[in-house]
This record gives sequence, C-alpha cells and structure tokens, in this order.
Amino acid sequence: MINFIWKVADLLRGDYRAHDYGKIILPFTVLRRLDCVLEPTKADVLAEVVELEERRRPQAFREMRLREVAKHGFYNTSELTFERIAKDPSQAETLLKSYYTAFSANAQAILDRYDFQKHISDLQEKELLYLIVGAFAKIDLRLPKGPDDKDGIDNHQMGYIFEELIRKFSEDNAAGEHFTPREVVRLMVNLLLAPDEEALGAGKTRTVLDPACGTGGILSETGEHIKRKAPHTTVALYGQELNPESHAICQSDLLIKGQDPDNIAYGNSFTQDGHKDQKFDYLVANPPFGMEWKKVKSQVEAFARNGDRFFAGLPKISDGSFLFLQHMISKMKPATPDGKGGFEGGSRIAIVFNGSPLFSGGAGAGESDIRRWILEEEDLLEAIVALPDQIFYNTGITTYFWILSNRKHRSLKDRVILLDARDQWTRMRKSLGDKRKFISDAQIEAVTDMYLEAVAAAADPKHPLPENAKIIERKEFGYQRITVERPLKLRFEVTQETLSALRDSAAIDKAMDAGAFAAALKPLIGERWATKAEAWDAICQALVPAGLLMSTGKPFQKALRDVVGVRDPNGEVQYIKKGDPHPEPDPELRDNENVPLGEDIDAYMKREVLEHVPDAWVDKTKTKIGYEIPFTRQFYVYEPPRPLEEIDAELTSLEAEIQRLLDEVTK
Repeated sequence: MINFIWKVADLLRGDYRAHDYGKIILPFTVLRRLDCVLEPTKADVLAEVVELEERRRPQAFREMRLREVAKHGFYNTSELTFERIAKDPSQAETLLKSYYTAFSANAQAILDRYDFQKHISDLQEKELLYLIVGAFAKIDLRLPKGPDDKDGIDNHQMGYIFEELIRKFSEDNAAGEHFTPREVVRLMVNLLLAPDEEALGAGKTRTVLDPACGTGGILSETGEHIKRKAPHTTVALYGQELNPESHAICQSDLLIKGQDPDNIAYGNSFTQDGHKDQKFDYLVANPPFGMEWKKVKSQVEAFARNGDRFFAGLPKISDGSFLFLQHMISKMKPATPDGKGGFEGGSRIAIVFNGSPLFSGGAGAGESDIRRWILEEEDLLEAIVALPDQIFYNTGITTYFWILSNRKHRSLKDRVILLDARDQWTRMRKSLGDKRKFISDAQIEAVTDMYLEAVAAAADPKHPLPENAKIIERKEFGYQRITVERPLKLRFEVTQETLSALRDSAAIDKAMDAGAFAAALKPLIGERWATKAEAWDAICQALVPAGLLMSTGKPFQKALRDVVGVRDPNGEVQYIKKGDPHPEPDPELRDNENVPLGEDIDAYMKREVLEHVPDAWVDKTKTKIGYEIPFTRQFYVYEPPRPLEEIDAELTSLEAEIQRLLDEVTK
C-alpha cells in the first residue's frame, strides 16, 4: 500500500520539486482515508440530510444527528465521490472543493493545516488534479469490517503508512525516525497498565497524554488497551506534536476514533506547553533519541530558574530525553495515601529511552541530579526494562522502558525493579530497515508475567523472583564521587632546558629581568638538590655576582618552583604553607573513586586505597553525590576464558587441517 501511494508521486514529477511531493500526497492520503471510513454510512447520511432540511432542525441538533448516523465524530454531506470527480477533468477543482467543504468543521480544520485548498488550485492549474484524484480513487483505505477482514486497514496499520510516507517525503529523513513498532507499543502499555488494572474501574474516566505523539500510535494502543480491560471506562486521549504532518495525521486518527482532535496540541512541548495546568492518569512517550535542544536553550533555562518543570536539572545540550521525562512528571496527578496502604489519585508513566539516561553525566552533572531527584527525593522510579536490540526501524541500539509512578505499591517503596528482556525476541523473515527482530505475542505475555512476578516478589519475600529480574534498593544507585589526592614530591635541578623555560616565563619576567636571571643561573647547570631550601639557597648565592635579588612574590616563587622542580617519587614533599594538615596535592596523581552511598569513606580508603598508596588522602571539599543505573552490570555473568589446553588443541587441529589442504594443492 505504501508503494502504491508512493507511485502516485510520479504524477507530480516535473511540475513539483521532489521535496514538495509530501505537501500534496499526505493531505490526499488523509482525505482518502476519511472518505473510505465514511463510505459505509454515506447513503444514510445523505438521507438524514434531506430529512433534517425538511424538518428545519437547528444546527446543534443537525450536527449531533449527522455524527450519530455517520457513526464517527465527523461526517460529509456531499453526494460526490473520488471516482466522480476524476471523471470530470474540467470541473475537478470545483467538485473537489465542494466535496471538501461538505466535511464537518473538525475534519476541515485538519486538512486546512496542509493549506489544502491552495494545493487543489495549483494542481488544477497544472492539469494534474483529476489524475491525482483518480489515482487515489483506486486506493482502498477502508477500516476492517471485522476481525477476520484482512483487506481493511486498521488504525495502527494506517499509522505505519503515514509514518513511512512522512519519512520518504522528508528531506532530512528525521520525521518518523523513531516510529514505535506495534508489538513494542503493546508491551509498553502492558507494563504500564498491568499492575494497575483494578484501578481502571468501570464507569471512570481515564486521561492519557503523549507529549511526543507523532501520528498517535502509542496513544491509540493505550486507549484501546484500557477499553479492552474496562469496556465501560471512558478514555480521553491527549498529545502534542511538533511535526505539522504528523500532527494533522494524529488529529485525523483521533477524529476517526471519536476522540476530540483539539486534544492534540501543536508545537514544542518544552516551550509551548499545549496542556498547561492539566494533569493526566497515564503518560506515555517514545521521544526522539539524542535530540538536541540548543534552539530552545534560553527558554528551557528560564523555566528551570523559575522552578517550572525542569528545576531538577538540565541534561547536556545534545540529548533532551530527560527534558521530556521532567515535562511528563509535571503532568502527574497528585497522589494521597488512602489509609489502607495505597493511594488515591496519582499517575503512571512509561517512556522509551536509549542507554544514555541510565548513566550519562557524572556526579554533579545535570543528568545525575535528575536521576537523584527521581530516585532519592521523589521515589518515582518503579522499574526499568531492557529490550532487545534491532527492534526499531531506524536504529539497532538497545532501548529501555522506564516505568514511573507516584503511587507505587508499598512493597516497592525505596526499591526499583530491573527486568532484563533482551533475550525476548524472534527473528523476522525479512528486515524492515534496521528492524530485524520482533517481540511475539507469547513473548509479550512472558515479559508482562515476569514483571507482575517481580512486583509480587517485592511484596512477598517467599514469592520466587524471576531469574532475569532484580529488585534493587534505590540507595544502591547512589555513590559518593571522592577526589583522592597524593602529595607533590619534587627534587630540584638546573639544566639548559631549565634556563630556556625561565627566559620564556611571563611570571619570572614580570618580577625581574628573566634573561638576566637565567644568565645568572648558568653556572648551576648540572646541579641537583634534594630539598627546596637547598636549591633556593644555591640560586640566591648565584644571583649575588650579578647584583640580583630573588623576588619573594608568590607568582614568581611558584613559577620558579614549577621550572626548577622535577617530580620524583623519592623527592621532598611540598607544602603550600607551613602547618597545613595535608601536603600540596599533585594534580598529575589526582584520582577519583566512586564510593557506594552508604559506605564510610574512611573505611573505603583504608581497604581500597591506603594499602597501595599510604600517603593518599581525600579532599572532602570536592566530594559530590551522584546517581547512575548500571543496568548491564547488574546482569553481568562472568564467563571464564577457555583453558589453554583446549585452545592449544584447537590450534593444533587447525594447523593439521591447513597442512592437509596445502598437501592436496601441491600434489
């Protein structure tokens, strides 16, 4: 179907530039989809229009009634069809505009985002309109009539079509780059909602937000999952999208589902909060991996200073993943204890990340501060689930679900589930871009069961924990970044290189004539001293014949020591001033260690450091608290190397095989 629609663009060749094809094909695809969706009730709608006009019903009643008859949240009152318009080339523009204006206002608003009427006129002027309409008339984009209808195209399949078209028509291939495969969405929604099914409740209203919704695939699956589990629950879907084509497509998708398309805001979620002051029950997203936020840096920093959304910390400019997560956290409903060990209200979040947010940014960096806030200050992180690689269309990297909640089960208070699902995949018969693996229905169920088993194990110590799951105390993710210093040890000497360095030193020259000073020290070439006092005494004596006095200024003294002093493990320990508790540290020997958060630093130093370097100490003024989630390390299993005897035997066997082959060649 994608290829069929793509070939329609060949009709535009020569009259339009290649990067403008999408401006024509995408709105026509949306229009044809709306047309096919309404086709089963078209006759009923036309009959209802006649009856309403005869009875002169008010506009509000007319609007409500036509939507009821159309069985969708939109309708079209025209008798025209794509086939009829295509058969009348001279009137194609008039007929198509008439057909377009017969749509309900909400459908027209979506097409208006494409400046659709202008494109109709342009195509007519180029005598292409009837050809394009005729080509789309042959494309069947109707919904399935039932679960056994293999010819119909459901909303998620339509999402694939739209995403691929957007990617093809995008000059930089950025749009649609991380469209989420359906099975990944299903697993994500399962893990988000599985521990929460009792809270869905019949008769309740549940709101869902995706702040990077693309064409709405994750939103749709979340809503459908809730309806499957609680058919009488009302689900309201909300989203925001920056790409105009994706935004319009998502709106049309919601329109077909009977949702309010105005719930999908347009713009940048960081700077143009389309749902300001709103809170949601569930929040889902697969934001672009490694998205730079340089263009909105000043606005984001202003929000952070004002304590709005991004106050926990700012990640590096090259990756806005944590900005999306903080934005989502700001949209969580407050949770209050219900007196029974649970909560009333609250929200749950599921977001797809690459590996970077787990560990990027050392202690004191923005990413580490954000992890600290999520884990230590708010205790929001419920679980991280590692997914197989090669499951996305445009990237083969390993990805992770982060599941967050402000109403975690009491057994998970101060604890986090780590679930390794990297082995839960099935090889595809044919690759789609970088996607070579998929997660089967059975594997989705298996991962969901493992997740629920881990939750159960957290509540009951006797309950077995799945082999590839761990429950970690949140403090274990924290560490103290200490700075280990060692003393600066120097011997002192004068060489030809020493004199050259003295002549070139700005600090020496500022205090006295550097050239004269270096010349006065020439007789000392080859001399060595064990202590600074001995060296300085010799230098002072060497200056006397030249009529010079050594400056006592600190810049001069430091510059002289840096040139004359030579690092030596057996040299004299240097002090900045007498009486200091520690010697002067040597920057070249400075090291950093990560000490587990709950461990005593002095005990760690005694066990890990002082045994090897007894003169080391910790500069406690530089100690910082950091947080990282070393997921891979938690599941690392040591595999010992093969015995040398086994390797030797294999090499001997290979040598014999090579010799046999050579003998055959030389016979």
